[in-house]
Amino acid sequence: MKISCAKYFTISILLLFGNTKIFSQNIHLFYNSTPEIEFAVNDLENSLGAAKLLKSKEGDYRNNKSEIKILLSYYNDSLVVKNISGDNQEKIENLSPEGFSIIIPSKKNDETIYVVGFDEPGLMYGTLELAEQIRSNGLENVRETKQNPYMKERGIKFNMPLDLRTPSYTDASDVAQNNIENVWDFNFWKEYIDDLAKDRYNLISLWNLHPFPSMVRVPDYPDVALNDVQRTSVKWPEYNSLSGDDFTSPEKLKNPEIIKKMTIDEKIAFWRKVMKYGKERNVRFFIITWNVFVNGAQGKYGITDDYKNQTTIDYFRKSVKQMILTYPDLAGIGLTTGENFYKATDKEKEDWAFNTYGLGVMDALKEQPDRKITFIHRQHQTGALEVIDKFTPLIENKNINFIFSFKYAQAHVMSSAIQPYCENFVKEIKSQGNLKTMWTLRNDDNYYFRWGAPDFVREFIKNIPYDVSEGIYYGSDQWIWGRDFLSKDPQFLGQLEIEKHWYHWMMWGRLGYNPDLKDDFFKKMLSVKFPGADPDKLFTSWQCASMIYPLTTGFHWGDLDFRWYIEACKGHPQKGENKFGYHDVNKFISLPPHPGTNYQSIPDYVKMIKAGSKTSKITPVQVSQMIHQNADKALELVNEIPAGKNKELFYTLNDIKTMAYLGKYYAYKIKGAVELQKYKVINTDKKSDREAAVQELILAGKYWKMYMELAKKSYKNPIWTNRVGIVDWEKIYRWVLDDITIAKETKK
Repeated sequence: MKISCAKYFTISILLLFGNTKIFSQNIHLFYNSTPEIEFAVNDLENSLGAAKLLKSKEGDYRNNKSEIKILLSYYNDSLVVKNISGDNQEKIENLSPEGFSIIIPSKKNDETIYVVGFDEPGLMYGTLELAEQIRSNGLENVRETKQNPYMKERGIKFNMPLDLRTPSYTDASDVAQNNIENVWDFNFWKEYIDDLAKDRYNLISLWNLHPFPSMVRVPDYPDVALNDVQRTSVKWPEYNSLSGDDFTSPEKLKNPEIIKKMTIDEKIAFWRKVMKYGKERNVRFFIITWNVFVNGAQGKYGITDDYKNQTTIDYFRKSVKQMILTYPDLAGIGLTTGENFYKATDKEKEDWAFNTYGLGVMDALKEQPDRKITFIHRQHQTGALEVIDKFTPLIENKNINFIFSFKYAQAHVMSSAIQPYCENFVKEIKSQGNLKTMWTLRNDDNYYFRWGAPDFVREFIKNIPYDVSEGIYYGSDQWIWGRDFLSKDPQFLGQLEIEKHWYHWMMWGRLGYNPDLKDDFFKKMLSVKFPGADPDKLFTSWQCASMIYPLTTGFHWGDLDFRWYIEACKGHPQKGENKFGYHDVNKFISLPPHPGTNYQSIPDYVKMIKAGSKTSKITPVQVSQMIHQNADKALELVNEIPAGKNKELFYTLNDIKTMAYLGKYYAYKIKGAVELQKYKVINTDKKSDREAAVQELILAGKYWKMYMELAKKSYKNPIWTNRVGIVDWEKIYRWVLDDITIAKETKK
């Protein structure tokens, strides 16, 4: 990717001296209107403040004598080719799809800003970039830049709670139950899509166990289609099946609460409208499922979740076909063959997948021969080579973009910038030709607090195997990034989660598009968002507090979402472990570090001490010190930033402090675990190591209490989650204090 930021466009428009131009003079914009471009032009107009923007068609540019002009056009337009010549020519060369260039030619008497896109999305991004530069630096300091997308696809993973009868994997939680209604609200999606487009996202993947009954009418199975939107009035148990097979139990289905009256035809019209709006912002929709689930269709026409059932196979094939035919703006469809396929071999899974999803897609394309579709096959509990062998007809079809999907960091992106899990998968798909994959980036760590570590995100993205990458989609299985239901302040309750966590989502979208964005860019965004706050201090304190997540989870590694949630220090209760799922001090001794880190486990470290040997690895004590240093730096700087009357800044600073207190808790706990293990393994005469462990754990308890008390000032707690049950910081505090007792009572 070529990034050029060498030149500044200077127009003196502020009334500072007698020979300068007046700020309120007209600026003339020339462009041809489309929904995508109009969206960006509105943002540009809002960025200009008092200056008036006059709009004309692109063709009127030649004869216009305005002093300040902005031209929006394409790299191969004759007007652009004519005016962007000589030394400027390379600025429009080698643009790729969705790429753009902002150019200020050094021609006499030409005060024109050229925004040049490879295509319509590129021109939209270029215009948004210009608007952002004006907001950040003023029109007089617009900089030239040329940008092409790094990742072709930059999407989000959105577990979609459509209905009681057609749930997602996240439905057994407060966050899902609070967002079912939002999923069926067009204003929600309009606001959501606009925000994503500004951060360079171009894809929304909607994940559901079995969406067809809530989204399509299948001609041969008409009674499967569901009217209305429901949730159950029955109280869910704290813990539900991790496989999702009990989400639609008879008791829940018999006690529905209708939250929206809609016919299936109205539902179809709704989703057509949403997808069309997304297309007008270069945000395309994919539908992705887990299999074999038949929620909403179970028992009708003889449909069951038995993968050998021929009626089920026929129903799925026709449902997939109908999904594509029903939604002309649906860009892709994907599946998983790793769920609910009990006792099936890889071959049987792939036979089923091809005979349902594969043939269903090809059936649809026979009726719409000009249609292009992306087909995603997740590599999950199956083999890549088996998938390739079975799906060759789709791979070779010129109208189908066949790609894989791989869970790149298991459930925890916030663990390490290096993720080793895909090595064999990459080798396999490389051996079979030019196949690509979408990387599923799972954040099942950070839900409550505003997180922000651009340096970590940048390094993480650059470490992804680029040559086999189609793109990324970022999201959660334990959380739905819908509307906030946790904030205690009414001003923020109900805002979009991606608006509350704007900095977090900006990082993954912008750095996915351009990982060469420097820290100065993010500091500038902070100064625009929070004028008056020191951007250097805010950037550094925020990043230091946020790094507590990968430092802690990188050391204390539980790969799947139900095994570890850092904001609660717990997982799903497992056999032979703490019955509450809490990770006590002994669990911190036993759980190994992430394999992508260079951290040494506590048992290995203590063995090394006992043997008097040395290590090249980062020891647990050093990890504890690193967490302390980040937490202390965050606290030092955040206390130097006054919030004034800015409530959003106030809550942001509170979140930074809260994450720092959480870091102090884990730093002391890790050191306490080390001292306790030393007492068990090394100390034969004295109790000093055990006493040291007790002191560290007392300090850990102090900081958990500070974490809990500050967090509860901003947010509701307890909450119910689908993987680790009830998260109750007050109750967890009692378990935190039990760690002290464990240390005191530990014997040799």
